[in-house]
Amino acid sequence: MAIVIVDDTTFSLEVIKAFLLSAGYVDIITVQSARELYQLLDGQSDRGKVDLDLILMDILMPEINGIEACRNVKMREEFVDVPVIMVTATTDKDDLQLAFSAGAMDYIKKPLDKVELLARVHSALRLKHETARRKARESELLEVTRQLKAANERLQNLSFLDGLTGIANRRQFDQGFLQECRRAKREGSPISLIMLDIDFFKAFNDTYGHLKGDDCLITVASTLKKALRRPGDFIARYGGEEFAVVLPNTDDIGAGIIAEELRASIERLRIPHSNSQCADYVTVSLGIITRFPDQTARPEDMILAADRALYRSKHEGRNRVNLERLGS
Repeated sequence: MAIVIVDDTTFSLEVIKAFLLSAGYVDIITVQSARELYQLLDGQSDRGKVDLDLILMDILMPEINGIEACRNVKMREEFVDVPVIMVTATTDKDDLQLAFSAGAMDYIKKPLDKVELLARVHSALRLKHETARRKARESELLEVTRQLKAANERLQNLSFLDGLTGIANRRQFDQGFLQECRRAKREGSPISLIMLDIDFFKAFNDTYGHLKGDDCLITVASTLKKALRRPGDFIARYGGEEFAVVLPNTDDIGAGIIAEELRASIERLRIPHSNSQCADYVTVSLGIITRFPDQTARPEDMILAADRALYRSKHEGRNRVNLERLGS
């Protein structure tokens, strides 16, 4: 880290440099104009890119004075925290006010007093280093905060996912279905709900064991999720071997088509189920309910109605779809 002295007078440059060297400061750069300073800041000098700790700058210089040069330095984001001390022979209050307005933090009068110069340099450097440490701590705190936020979001997401199948759990279903019902009411659009159940799943577990049962649930959930092509549709594990599918902006005809696609997608898997009473492979039964804009059924009413339709599918032989109508 370097200290830069900017003065068009060679004598002043050498005096300040000598004072600094005597106090143990070794990386000292001297330039004789604001233009040379700009070149240094832009990495166009012989030294290339330089990290600066402090700028000591004369106010009265030809072409570009120290006040304008200070203003230019402070407009550069990477040097905004570099302290600038004006070195001046003038005590004109207007000049000093302009210097402070341009971003200077202090000033030293000419002729220079070594003790005063070194004291002010020490104070400026201490402030610069403390500012750097504070910003580093703030940056670390922001990073920790970001990581905590990301971790909390991951935990939040996990709390809404079923641990076995990876799809939405009952908690997310309850919240998501309520939100979609409210949205459908606001927008005056239909909403459909499908409840579906794996047929004779207890017999499957008894025959093949619970590990195979878990594999079956995972496969069924994944297949059902892939069969839902619209971004707004979502599936949740409602409990045990039962799943719920929410279909926003979908009438009973559309829901019936989707339900049949879901049923067929499971049938095509041909997962062996020797103790099923309706097929030699795993199947599902489904029940549908649709709420139209002129109906006022609550979410819980829709769930009960979809369950009734699902019960009819089971009662009629399973591996089929049934539609329930609100109010019937």
